[in-house]
Amino acid sequence: MFAVNWAAACGAGSNCMVRRYYSLPSLNALAAFEAAARHLSLTKAAEELNVTPGAISRQVRALEDELGNPLFLRRHRAVELTREGETMAAALREGFERMSATFRQIKSFGGQATVTVGSTLAMAHLWLMPRMGAFWNHNPDIIVDHVISDHPHGLDRPDVDLRLRYGDGEWPDELSAKLYDDRIFPVASPAFAKAYPVRSISELAQQQLLSVEGIDWTWTTWAEFLRDVGYPDRRVNVRRFNSYVIALQAARSGQGVVLGWASLVEPLIEAGNLVQVTDAEIAAPGSYFVTWSARRPLSPEAAMLKDWLLSLGSLSSTQASRLPISLEQPARRRSPKAKGA
Repeated sequence: MFAVNWAAACGAGSNCMVRRYYSLPSLNALAAFEAAARHLSLTKAAEELNVTPGAISRQVRALEDELGNPLFLRRHRAVELTREGETMAAALREGFERMSATFRQIKSFGGQATVTVGSTLAMAHLWLMPRMGAFWNHNPDIIVDHVISDHPHGLDRPDVDLRLRYGDGEWPDELSAKLYDDRIFPVASPAFAKAYPVRSISELAQQQLLSVEGIDWTWTTWAEFLRDVGYPDRRVNVRRFNSYVIALQAARSGQGVVLGWASLVEPLIEAGNLVQVTDAEIAAPGSYFVTWSARRPLSPEAAMLKDWLLSLGSLSSTQASRLPISLEQPARRRSPKAKGA
């Protein structure tokens, strides 16, 4: 990693003193502490850096000794940042993010620009991918990479330029712009809806309900939906999933009723895979946003993609399907410039 064998550099038995130009401690220690602070776990930091937890602990202890202040409060099977630790962690995260962005920018010189977008699997599969062809067709020289994660913190990575998130618009150290608001209503396969017709909310509550829980608790559960439409009884028959895409697949195969976010299920309804089983619906408590780091500016290409995504926010799935996407060979991509040209 960052370690330098100073004894070897100075010569065996040498008493020379190495002057640190920036007055920084060991970069190994800084990297170990930053990873441990980000995960709030020595074990997870060790897994990320491919070392032992003991090695992480020794590096953090060395850093604390040099600073003369504790950075962690050691609890039973857990660590907690001190005030000094929070300050150090924020500075390191900002510095490493800037270095990462600069590294990727320089690496792309002479080649094609790259923008990385992060989203959940459902958002990527049902909303983003049907629209991305239009951007790619009109901007063939911009490579768009995708990071997919359903974990609430799975997109908190420095290599992700733009994130598509569902929530209230407030995320630490991020700027956000609203894509759109949404509606939530129950959906099932046409066969299931025909076999088990729903004539009232109480009948809906007696159906086999498919619920997405345990990953991101900002998503509305069946108990919350039924309460909001006037059915407070929490005794419902629920099968739980930790993936919205899999819950939708179960509903499409006739296994029950799932809550549908309009922006995500409208294409499936239009294709005849799902139907709305009742008129009951609620406004989604959260909205969809495009977010990006508040600590570093977007590249021109990332800003272009952000603005393009925001211009699509109000389009329905039907309107999005009519975007001008050519199935012919797109404009020829420019070849990377040869070095020294």
